Amino acid sequence: MINNGLFKHIDNAALIVFRVIFGLLCFLESVGAIFTGWVKRTLIDPEFTFSFIGFEWLQPLPGYGMYGYYAIMGVFSLFVMLGYKYRFSIIAFTIMWSATYLMQKSSYNNHYYLLILISSIMAFLPANKYASIDVKQNPSLKQFSMPIWCKWVIVLQLFIVYTYASIAKLYPDWLNTTVIELLMKPKSNYFLVGELLQKKWLHYILAYGGVIFDGLIIPLLLFKPTRKYAFFASIIFHLFNSFVFQIGIFPYLSLAFSLFFFEPKTIQQLFLKKKPFYSSKEVILPKFKIPLVTFFTVYFVFQILLPLRHHVIKDDVLWTEEGHRLSWRMMLRAKSGSATYTVKNKETGRVIHVKLSNYLTRKQQRGVSVKPDMIWQFAQRLKEIFKKNNQDVEVYVNCKISVNGRPYKQLINPDVDLASVEWETFKHSKWILPSKQD
Repeated sequence: MINNGLFKHIDNAALIVFRVIFGLLCFLESVGAIFTGWVKRTLIDPEFTFSFIGFEWLQPLPGYGMYGYYAIMGVFSLFVMLGYKYRFSIIAFTIMWSATYLMQKSSYNNHYYLLILISSIMAFLPANKYASIDVKQNPSLKQFSMPIWCKWVIVLQLFIVYTYASIAKLYPDWLNTTVIELLMKPKSNYFLVGELLQKKWLHYILAYGGVIFDGLIIPLLLFKPTRKYAFFASIIFHLFNSFVFQIGIFPYLSLAFSLFFFEPKTIQQLFLKKKPFYSSKEVILPKFKIPLVTFFTVYFVFQILLPLRHHVIKDDVLWTEEGHRLSWRMMLRAKSGSATYTVKNKETGRVIHVKLSNYLTRKQQRGVSVKPDMIWQFAQRLKEIFKKNNQDVEVYVNCKISVNGRPYKQLINPDVDLASVEWETFKHSKWILPSKQD
């Protein structure tokens, strides 16, 4: 049964077409980051980028090197699209994209993380076996089929993403539309639809529609009688997100995933009419069957457990942010805050009030005013800066934040020297004050 469920061969048109679209979208994401100024704002202008903790050794290239970095990623993306040296190109893109993701988090986005996962999965898939330069150069590579597990790893990954996104929305501030209202306020000046986006009835549609869509879209796409309706709903949902939230390639990548849900014959007839349709349904067991099944079993167990980690960490993840990242908690809260950083010389007792604009971009200043991990990292950064001037210092932070429009409350214990405490990776940091305060 397992052999039939994983290693039965089906037509590979969906994977081939997806490779082309995926490569094109990655190319647009890479060069778009250059031409929209994202690379400059995020990786070139800042004196210091907030790497993921533990990856401080990953730093942007000096000068204008990151332009070249993203251009090279764009080239590898084109190679993926064209199926040229596919395996090398997709692995190279995955490594480079993962590195640039980990070297900064001022512009954190769940979709960037998803791109790491999908490109990593694509490295395992035989996506260059048709309509590729690799096949043109080596015709023996040509195949018209793929093992069905190639489809199911994509589907299961998407099921995890959308299911957790739906579950995360099941909390009061989302269900009473507080979050939606806060997200839509800055959109009031949008051409034609700005006023509409402020309507309460629309907020309820978006709030409950988001829960239902995320929770049911994968099963509805898998179920043939509802597939067309689900695909139509998916088009509306993702185009709305693209227009309102301007989240890059993700809405279009999400629509491209639909290729794996339609009948292989349909995809072949729509996109690759000249390609012979494979219908033999042979079960072909690879030599690496056990390592392959073991790897993906471990991978998906990890993917299922990782988003749950905030449940074993003290306090509310919306407040502490501990366990927020890599958990498909997308656009769930609105935070505002203010923070003052005080540096005290241990030897002289001299106190300096830090002017954030001397060290950080505006976006980074917002981050170090509301996010505990970035607050801790900046305290460590200040410690290193003063250490270079032969000053041993303590760093104290007075930070108050508001979550979803609630009254401001103290986030950080102002009496704790953040320069001297270690970061707690797998448990609650005691210097983060409780979300419930008298």
